[in-house]
Amino acid sequence: MRSFRIECAVRQVHDGAMKQRTVPTQFGDLTLTEVEGAITAVNWTRVSQQDQSDVLDEAATQLAAYAAGTREGFDLPLRVAGSDFQRDVCAAMSAIPFGYTLTYGDIAKQLGVPAQAVGQACGGNPIPVIIPCHRVMGAKGLTGFSGAGGVETKVALLRHEGAAGLLI
Repeated sequence: MRSFRIECAVRQVHDGAMKQRTVPTQFGDLTLTEVEGAITAVNWTRVSQQDQSDVLDEAATQLAAYAAGTREGFDLPLRVAGSDFQRDVCAAMSAIPFGYTLTYGDIAKQLGVPAQAVGQACGGNPIPVIIPCHRVMGAKGLTGFSGAGGVETKVALLRHEGAAGLLI
């Protein structure tokens, strides 16, 4: 079940419509942020507010199932803030199947851009885990990860997905 709806976020929303919920996982506490009916961020933090909405309920359920090993993909409304290029890279990462990896160079070839630009966009992914930037590797193997715990978290996510053999 793989479906991603990545929308354009042209403006920042400051109308108090932001809702958040923290989901504890073995990868750390992951806080989901929803704005106007779409997930806009996942951060390694814990928030005291635990808001309720249909989107947050479904996102929390899917994220918990992923962490439990009973779900391999996400079917959620997502809104990625940033340039068209950022959204293109996020869409390319979203297409990488569970348990597989691509290199920055692979995505760069798909998009017709330099690998370094893809790396920067991966590092700017506002919705990690759900948009699986951990599945993107350097040409020579493992590279950094912008989530809490850095590369160790990336390794844990890849092991969870059975892709750890690619790290050797």
